[in-house]
Amino acid sequence: MVPALRYALLLAVALYFVILFHILSRRRLNLKYSLLWIVSGFLMLIIGVFPEIMTFLTRLIGIKEPANGLFALVCFCIIIILMSITAIVTTLNEKCTRLVQTVAILEKRIRELEGRPAAPEDADIFEKTGF
Repeated sequence: MVPALRYALLLAVALYFVILFHILSRRRLNLKYSLLWIVSGFLMLIIGVFPEIMTFLTRLIGIKEPANGLFALVCFCIIIILMSITAIVTTLNEKCTRLVQTVAILEKRIRELEGRPAAPEDADIFEKTGF
């Protein structure tokens, strides 16, 4: 690996960890979701400190330039993180749908117990939100 690329990678990893820990300290990122980000950062740090690993892996795979292998590795890490985020969003979307349905059932039950008819604007709210 070219020394300039190596130093740029180490600088980028240092900046990456500073930003990541800043976000974690401000509680903008949940600790359980940050594990994948931390692992990918340590992977980049190991490759920056020991570039021979990247050279060996790129030769093993059949990539001629370690810089291209590094680019492929970064793309792989981004794809894994995106898949993880997609799974999290899907789970939260399902929970939100169940929560909205539960609230609607409870509101209906309250109206029935109080003896009030359903307000017409209540139906519009559910049609507008898509639930």
